[in-house]
Amino acid sequence: MAGALAKWRKEKWVRIGTDGSIKGECGTSKNKKNPDRCLPLKKAQSLSKAERAATAKKKKKEGKKKQFVKNTKKANVKR
Repeated sequence: MAGALAKWRKEKWVRIGTDGSIKGECGTSKNKKNPDRCLPLKKAQSLSKAERAATAKKKKKEGKKKQFVKNTKKANVKR
């Protein structure tokens, strides 16, 4: 377990906008009540812009009601 946490902390996480663009570092969203979707940079780069947009839109839509919103199937991060 400690190894997985260490690996997770070394990954560079980025924010994904609803337009599918990579917006910057995770945790820098101005909207603290409904923040942007965050993904590891490598995962974000492996998705198409449309796939990134789909998972970000899902987060924004459901994030108003829930704290944790699952990724879309393509954006799911496998460990």
